[in-house]
Amino acid sequence: MRVAITGSIATDHLMTFRGRFADSLVVEQLDKVSLSFLADDLQVRRGGVAANIAFGMANLGQRPVLVGAVGEDFADYRSWLERHGVDCESVHVSESQHTARFVCTTDDDMAQIATFYAGAMSEARQIELQPVANRVGGLDLVVIGANDPEAMLRHTQECRTRGIPFAADPSQQLAFADGETIRQLIDGADYLLTNEYEAALTSQKTGWSPEDIAERVTTRVITRGKDGVVIATRGEEPIEVKAAREVRRLDPTGVGDAFRAGFLTGLAAELSHQHAAELGSMLATYVLETVGTQEYTLGKARFLRRLADAYGQDSADAIEPHITCLAP
Repeated sequence: MRVAITGSIATDHLMTFRGRFADSLVVEQLDKVSLSFLADDLQVRRGGVAANIAFGMANLGQRPVLVGAVGEDFADYRSWLERHGVDCESVHVSESQHTARFVCTTDDDMAQIATFYAGAMSEARQIELQPVANRVGGLDLVVIGANDPEAMLRHTQECRTRGIPFAADPSQQLAFADGETIRQLIDGADYLLTNEYEAALTSQKTGWSPEDIAERVTTRVITRGKDGVVIATRGEEPIEVKAAREVRRLDPTGVGDAFRAGFLTGLAAELSHQHAAELGSMLATYVLETVGTQEYTLGKARFLRRLADAYGQDSADAIEPHITCLAP
């Protein structure tokens, strides 16, 4: 199954604040907020939703096609992704702008305050998907992740026009998009991936109830943090998958991307939605246990053992043949 992952490619600057943001917020003065938090640590890591998802899929044995826009400072990052099995031939390189930056501070409650600089990402709107499909022999699924809004709309419309199945994953852009834009991004999607808050925001901004959205989207995948994930496919009973237990909690940045990487790997392997979500949930714990979105190391025996502990031996046995790139 040939999967293209469109979306942001960025460098993450991750900081930790030893305290609680909530203790510094005065509800009556939020319109005048002026705050500074002293960070204890700074980690500069590779990131961006499309790159994170593609990296995770490649680590599980897939060969995802990364589609996005970067600056000329992308060379080292490209080498890293290609060494791990990501197809970067369809990444557009800007001649004038830097690769996007994500700056995020996390407090002791795992609450986050973040800023995103788009940079070269704005040129993603120049990318056409048909040449990508021609190069790789066709596309079975295009994931349309958070990106330049015009790029997201262009990719979505091209998928509809050319009959390419697509998964809508608007995530961070939901906060900025208006209702009409969101309606265009999700209508007709084979999959809509959101967390609980994003699902509620989608309904609020579009004016569509969950039932309305279910008529327009084949399958909704809603992650719920520690409460796991719900998968609702039109005409079928919803599936609930609990979260896999983590060994420790270090940084939640990129956890959702890792879930998507595992879930999409399951789809590519033609696993059931149940097993795909279990695979995604297991991979997500590795990111939660690590600072940085692409810094985890997978070992096949331990990964499968943890899968069996979380979801049973039958799940591990079903998934084992399809994670082909893990070291012993």
